[in-house]
Amino acid sequence: MKKKALFTIPISLLLIAVIIASFFLINIKPAEGKIAKAQKLAEYTKPAVVRIVDYTVVRWQFNNPNDPEVISILEQLNNQSVVGGSGSGAIISSDGYIVTNAHVVEATQKKDEDIANEAFEQLVSIVADYFKVDYETAYNYMVAYTQYTDIKRVLKVVLPGGDVLDGEVKSYGAPINEGKDVAVLKIEGKNLPTIPLGNSDNIQSQDNIWVSGYPAAADSDLLSPDSSLVSSMTAGQISATSKKTDQGSPVIQINAAATHGNSGGPVINDKGQIIGLLTFRGDTVNGQEVQGFNFAVPVNTVREFVNQAGVRNTKSETDKLFQEGLELYWGGYYKHALEKFEAVQRIYPNHSEIKQYIANAEKKVDSSKMLWSDYATTFYIVDGVAGLLILILLVFTFVGGKPKSSATVVAGPVARPAPTPAAPAPTPPAAPENTLQDLNKDGKIDVQDILLALEEHQKKQQKKDEE
Repeated sequence: MKKKALFTIPISLLLIAVIIASFFLINIKPAEGKIAKAQKLAEYTKPAVVRIVDYTVVRWQFNNPNDPEVISILEQLNNQSVVGGSGSGAIISSDGYIVTNAHVVEATQKKDEDIANEAFEQLVSIVADYFKVDYETAYNYMVAYTQYTDIKRVLKVVLPGGDVLDGEVKSYGAPINEGKDVAVLKIEGKNLPTIPLGNSDNIQSQDNIWVSGYPAAADSDLLSPDSSLVSSMTAGQISATSKKTDQGSPVIQINAAATHGNSGGPVINDKGQIIGLLTFRGDTVNGQEVQGFNFAVPVNTVREFVNQAGVRNTKSETDKLFQEGLELYWGGYYKHALEKFEAVQRIYPNHSEIKQYIANAEKKVDSSKMLWSDYATTFYIVDGVAGLLILILLVFTFVGGKPKSSATVVAGPVARPAPTPAAPAPTPPAAPENTLQDLNKDGKIDVQDILLALEEHQKKQQKKDEE
């Protein structure tokens, strides 16, 4: 056995090493590369940050045909006024639910009378500026001859990929100091990118946060039209966690830069979760905005309205594939990243980032790293063969070889007396029990018959020796 072991044990150990190595290679996770945390968060969340445009169109009828100048002004305005604005929001479900501020969609939620009054004030200001008169004079004149004939409400959601979809308010909390300044919208869609909701009870002062949205200050005539589809992200920290509005609603104070248009945009923690929605800024100083004093509605307040709307905040398949693709891409596994990105494009063709990532991955695919998990089936087959060989070698080493023969002794019911040493019988004709005869004629073969047979055998042997 020792000679066999010198040969079989090293081979078995080598095969065991092969199995361990294959298991290790299969379970190697792709390295993500040296990508900053903020960049990862930006890429993960950017596809789900949307621009919200909410406005009303009021159509006017001017009833003084003897005033051509005012008629001309109204014609230049197409006999209508537009009241409203824009803000930001975040998609939280793959079927199109969005969270934002109530004041972002306030224009379409007002009563007709309130909308008409606000639009009329805007019209009066235009007339007053044109004629260089005070507001009250213009107001008294216009109110005598002007009436609204139609009010049209428009709520649009602009996705980062360029789609412009109709939005519908599903849950509404009224603007700040009138309500909790949260609204939940719904657009038509499937497989949309999403951002998960976090827990604002867990936040602490000086936690790192990022604010994402579409600040008006970032819009410029010098930028290309498609730049308006790209959200901005600014970094900061939580400054205070336990402040409240006059109404008593909780708010979070943050120091990240934000301005008009950021309202309703998500405040994101270092896990990529929404912990609040930007709601208002601090007071101006000498008529100027002072950055670093902004406030957000805590996400646990947002959840109240999400629950009212019956929304489930679940990660979509688009998110899963895109994030897996990003991790592979950042790690240099371009071939495998390309497969993930193409899968995203199949289920959600208008993903804002996917075309660029596909193009970049295609350029780098020839330098892609090897991903050992691709060969898992091959490794499993090799491991199975190796395991079988190890078993065969162990059996060969410790069980193989011809066993030594051993004499088998069959004991009879009664032990025979030892032969006489002086005259050993050369070939004792010991007969098996079943060949004995009923020597004492008692009708059965028993011990007495055996003794008689032995006595008969000794007499014959003694007679033979004497001869």
